Amino acid sequence: MIDDSTAPAGDLAGPAREWAVPVGDPAVLGRDWAVLAGDSPASLATGAELIARWSEPHRRYHTLDHLAAVLAGIAQLAAAADDLPAVLLAAWFHDAVYDGRPGLDEERSAQLAQSRLPRCGVPAARVAEVARLVRLTAAHDTLAAGDRDGAVLCDADLAVLGLPGYDDYAGRIRQEYAHVPDELFRAGRAEVLRRLLAVPRLYRTGRARELWEERARSNMTRELASLTSDRDTP
Repeated sequence: MIDDSTAPAGDLAGPAREWAVPVGDPAVLGRDWAVLAGDSPASLATGAELIARWSEPHRRYHTLDHLAAVLAGIAQLAAAADDLPAVLLAAWFHDAVYDGRPGLDEERSAQLAQSRLPRCGVPAARVAEVARLVRLTAAHDTLAAGDRDGAVLCDADLAVLGLPGYDDYAGRIRQEYAHVPDELFRAGRAEVLRRLLAVPRLYRTGRARELWEERARSNMTRELASLTSDRDTP
């Protein structure tokens, strides 16, 4: 059973500082899951399933490292959440199904949460909230004003945009879409970046803006310039 006081191991909340992107160690994540969701046989089986899903060989960015980074981002923003355990559970499930099909992946991930969490003893209301949060990650711009839990999850999911190692992140995204011709990928990726840069505030929580907004805009602006430049220009 989930305890409302649960917080992720290695809580990073505190003064702003340079943050190295976490490494998704399966053993560490397994222990964190047991703290969050309990150590019943059903909970442990669900944790093992999730770790296996996040470890699928076709993934390049949406891996255990991404899961660990989102959990660490939530720890940075934990004070802004209303239902921290729900946000943490949503992080575990938000890309649990990943086949490179935006929208459908999030829907199937939400359905997975609805299937697995009741077995772990999670109350029905919290299961519904977790599924709602997972669906939000399909399009962060659908987040409603005043949705504190949604803001924490979405900000943590986008934290990578404002962290060191942005070029590695962008490269891994390209690898996940290796089946898409270069010209089409560049156009699609550029449109995503333009949409993100167009919003007045990329992050919804004050803490996230303090930590990541400035660098995220710089990183995305630089990538956009590289995508839209003429490669054939001497």
